[in-house]
Amino acid sequence: MANNPAPADIDVLGIGNAIVDVLSHADERFLDRADLPKGSMSLIDAERADQLYRAAGPAMEASGGSAANTIAGLASLGARAAFIGKVSNDQFGGIFRHDIKSLGILFDTFPATEGAPTARCLVFVTPDGQRTMATFLGACLDLTEDDIDEALVARAKITYLEGYLWDPPHAKLAFLKAAEAAHRAGRLVALSLSDAFCVDRHRAEFQQLVSNHVDILFANELEICSLWEAEDFDQALQVTRGKTRIAALTRSEKGSVVLSGREIHVVDPAPVTRVVDSTGAGDQYAAGFLYGLVTGRSLASCGRIASLAAAEVIQHLGARPEVPLAEQVLSDFV
Repeated sequence: MANNPAPADIDVLGIGNAIVDVLSHADERFLDRADLPKGSMSLIDAERADQLYRAAGPAMEASGGSAANTIAGLASLGARAAFIGKVSNDQFGGIFRHDIKSLGILFDTFPATEGAPTARCLVFVTPDGQRTMATFLGACLDLTEDDIDEALVARAKITYLEGYLWDPPHAKLAFLKAAEAAHRAGRLVALSLSDAFCVDRHRAEFQQLVSNHVDILFANELEICSLWEAEDFDQALQVTRGKTRIAALTRSEKGSVVLSGREIHVVDPAPVTRVVDSTGAGDQYAAGFLYGLVTGRSLASCGRIASLAAAEVIQHLGARPEVPLAEQVLSDFV
């Protein structure tokens, strides 16, 4: 920890995949034909991305990426936010830069001028609101330690890391550089496990990352059970208690559980009229929770704000808020 850390003028800095989402509706027969496990995130190459895009129905394009969605949610709540992620100097990269800067988010990562194009994620939403993702990482794979601005990290109260970005080898070193810079400056590090399949691929490394570098952990029920190879949620919860300072564990319609030392808070899900698209539910839960933390609220209140933010995003298509969350979510927390 730094003896005299500089004042933090950024609430949360997100580091993750800079992706343009391509969202379309699909039924389970389409997923079977495309060999896409329902509810999963599959990594694909450029050729496969083109094939799936041609096979999909009418689509909507929007800037995305898990950590970027969380940062967008934080900006919607009124937080001061920044983002680090790699795009290419192409059309999709221009869309991403425009969208994130239009929200008032600081984004200065230098775009790639050669190599792979900007990443895209094909998101297929089934009638029950579940999303199945096929992701071409493209320029995201080019994020390296050189893209981590340690001075920017030191300015943020919390640096938020996206588990999906652990796949590219260079990004792992970037993560560790950011986490170490944050702790040297006396700041906190948060991690979202992102996806159970991602945890399966990197279980041992994630266990070390959580135990040695993470202060705040976000995971859903499948992810946390996979991380510790637990038989059920209760076992996973008990293992998690001693691994990190704070853990926020989501359980879909069962709400969430927030842990910190001996504290445990069971948070009810916020009511929803209709689930349209579950894309971004975990991202916006993290946004609400982190907003609560940086504004000094209790863990129970953090969980409640998180649930309200998640409820907003699942009632429409897309992974980012449709209305300012500060108006809709925070009215009960003045």
